[in-house]
Amino acid sequence: MEKKILITGGAGFIGSNFIRYFLAKHPDMKIINLDKLTYAGNLENLRDIERNSNYSFVKGDICDVSLVEKLTAQAQIVINFAACSHVDRSIASGEEFVKTNIYGAYVLLEAAKKNNIKLFIQIGTDEVYGSIPTGYSKEKDSLMPNSPYSASKAAADLLARSYYVTHHLPVIITRSSNNFGPYQYPEKVIPLFITNIMESRKVPLYGDGLNVRDWLYVLDNCSAIDLVLHKGAAGEVYNIGGGTLLNNKELTFKMLDMLGKTKDLIEPVKDRPGHDRRYALDCTKLKDLGWLPEHTFERALKETVDWYKKNINWWFKLKDEEYQKYYKAQYGQNRV
Repeated sequence: MEKKILITGGAGFIGSNFIRYFLAKHPDMKIINLDKLTYAGNLENLRDIERNSNYSFVKGDICDVSLVEKLTAQAQIVINFAACSHVDRSIASGEEFVKTNIYGAYVLLEAAKKNNIKLFIQIGTDEVYGSIPTGYSKEKDSLMPNSPYSASKAAADLLARSYYVTHHLPVIITRSSNNFGPYQYPEKVIPLFITNIMESRKVPLYGDGLNVRDWLYVLDNCSAIDLVLHKGAAGEVYNIGGGTLLNNKELTFKMLDMLGKTKDLIEPVKDRPGHDRRYALDCTKLKDLGWLPEHTFERALKETVDWYKKNINWWFKLKDEEYQKYYKAQYGQNRV
């Protein structure tokens, strides 16, 4: 019998990087990619592997019960990357976050139970722990989410855990820190700032710029998820952190320096509501399985900057109408 993995949200940032990573490392495995192709889902992220015989794509919604059941019946493993993930958007309107992140996870878990899936991996976030002034969040710490996005992800984690306890569905939950790298939609801070700086546009820095995040290169997250898939224990949660704690000012300075620009591009803006001050993860459990990040932060950030330099046509058309107007005003033409 063929070994198949159903990956949801595989046209997004982390999902597409994982698919590419996994197919290269495990040529005996087949992947079905289910993605709704919302604004953040982009098949260009997978253009280089779309003809791989071990890969197939299905456009669809994880809230579609019949479709999810049909695809789950073809697989032995389900990995749920699908999520609405932008905090600012969740503050403006949380409805889609509740629907996709909670109900969508429920539909997947029900289908996994019905089809006796061998392993279900729920991809989570460190934001479910909330802000911690000092120290490091551990897997058994209380969940204290502070945005509609993180609350919906915490709910999905708890729902997944309940299916392990109640229905004996083999579930593993991963919670990663802030990812960055190629193919990240340019609303998130690193690709937004890189692309703005490249065009000498202002970079909007929230509040005092001292909010701290733990930065993780996306390919290190991929290797951690792969390890958990093969060596992780059902019913467990695994934190995945890069171990590089930077406040937003420090991060911004690094990108400005790499791109040869000055600090006058920084534009302080009003802080967003409920902005968590600090995240940090204790990854001892994952490291006990044998994982360590392979990329230093400085090298990974440089590679990310270089990728966005080389792939202007990928990110430019994803930016907003205001940016298109800016470019035309600066250079007298549209970019496509």
